This record gives sequence, C-alpha cells and structure tokens, in this order.
Amino acid sequence: MRLTSKGRYAVRAMLDLTQHSKGNPVRLQEISQRQNISLHYLEQLFRRLRNGSAVKSVRGPGGGYVLARTMDQITIKDVLDCVGENINPAKDIIGTEAETSDTVEYHLSKNYFQNLGIIMREYLETTSLGDLIRKSKDVEIEKREQVSNFAQEILAQSEAATTTTTDTTTVEPEVQSVIRSPLGEINQ
Repeated sequence: MRLTSKGRYAVRAMLDLTQHSKGNPVRLQEISQRQNISLHYLEQLFRRLRNGSAVKSVRGPGGGYVLARTMDQITIKDVLDCVGENINPAKDIIGTEAETSDTVEYHLSKNYFQNLGIIMREYLETTSLGDLIRKSKDVEIEKREQVSNFAQEILAQSEAATTTTTDTTTVEPEVQSVIRSPLGEINQ
C-alpha cells in the first residue's frame, strides 16, 4: 500500500471542509488557499468525492461544497475510496506471483500482508472525519498550552537578562569607540 498525495490531499481537503463549513457551502478557492493545494487539483478531487457521495455541490452566488452526510458518517476509508486510493498491501501478491511461487515463504508473506490489509481497512473504517475534527481541538489546546508555556519561559528569561544587564551596565567602564579616537587625541 502506498498512500499517494491524492489520498492525503483528499483527506486534508475534507477535514478543511468539515471544519469551516458549519452547514454553509465552502468554496474550493478558500480550501486551496488554506491548504496550499492547487485549485485545479482540488476540482478533480471534489469531482470524485461528489461522485462517491461524500460531498454535495451547491450552485449559485453563495455556492461551494458541503458534506453529503454528517462528519461522523464519513470515514477516512470512504474518502480514500472516492478518490481511488488502493489501501490493500496484498493486491500485488495475488496474480502472476501466485502462479510462479508456491512456497511456504510465499504463503506466509501473503497471509501476513492480507492480515495487515484487514487491520488497515478496519482502522480506516472506524475513523471518521468527526473523530479527527474532535482530535484537532485537543491538539489546538495542547498547542496553545505549549505556546503559553514557551512565552512564559521567554518572558522569565527576558526579565532575568534585563536584571543582569542593568546590574552590569552600572559597573562596567565606559567603552571607547573603535571607529574614531577620543576627542582629546585629535587636538594634539
């Protein structure tokens, strides 16, 4: 299995649509700007997502795209299936390789990768857009806490440096300029 940019971009675009829609249509230009994905590429992806019944298009001046179902009813597997991503790591094992290889190792590896495919499919089927959106809120809270902690550390360091600097400036001797000599030497 190789998840291509098509699948990754489709998931990102659907998450963006879910987060910014709030029941109103979202224009592809907005998603394109926020996610830094080519508008032309998004148009192709959303054509497939619409054909796969993941999104609906709304025409008119306030038009754009909305989710075709609730965010909890659209799984990541649905999105990947709509855009044609293959998530089966064993798909290449069956075919000409099966005809030429009938060894124990072949059957062991085939079963292993088929089981891996089942686990991956179950994971993708049980993760919805809603799950990831809720997770993003947790990540935003963690990010804000990290930024706040970082800002507090910087402020503490700045205050410590200011205290040290003011103490040392009163003690240090006057620094002479390297660019020009003192005025007393010019007159001599």
